[in-house]
Amino acid sequence: MRAGSVLVVLGVAFAVALSAALWLVQGEGSAEDAALLKPDDRQLVARGREIYAANCASCHGADLEGETADWRTPGPDGSMPAPPHDETGHTWHHNDTLLFAITKYGVAAAANLDDYVSAMPVYDGILSDEEIVAVLSYIKSTWPDEIREGHDELNARSAQERTR
Repeated sequence: MRAGSVLVVLGVAFAVALSAALWLVQGEGSAEDAALLKPDDRQLVARGREIYAANCASCHGADLEGETADWRTPGPDGSMPAPPHDETGHTWHHNDTLLFAITKYGVAAAANLDDYVSAMPVYDGILSDEEIVAVLSYIKSTWPDEIREGHDELNARSAQERTR
């Protein structure tokens, strides 16, 4: 195969992979499609609850309560305690895409922060994308309706900003 042909094949493969990734993260175009999490999908939420119990509860709490009541203050090593994922925390202040990126790639990479110390493991290679979505869908399913609605609005605004 000639070098030009190889470049064409690689370019097409890259375009397909990029399109698939954007579809996964952004949906097919509407604000509703842009929502990655599915807190009303009972099967997905049940699976997410199991994955959360096995991978997240040891730090974030079995009831999503967080590692400590003082979760906003760094520990002695400079790392932040695991925050609550219930309505008292800040998880719902972040859109689906960022929550997914934080879970998969870590806080520092997702937020483009240098020298950020975190005890949270990077789940890329540990959990599949579908498992991460299931866990986050479970977490969102526990929030009160008004917080879920606010989070849905945040996702819609984020989707509109991405299309500008």
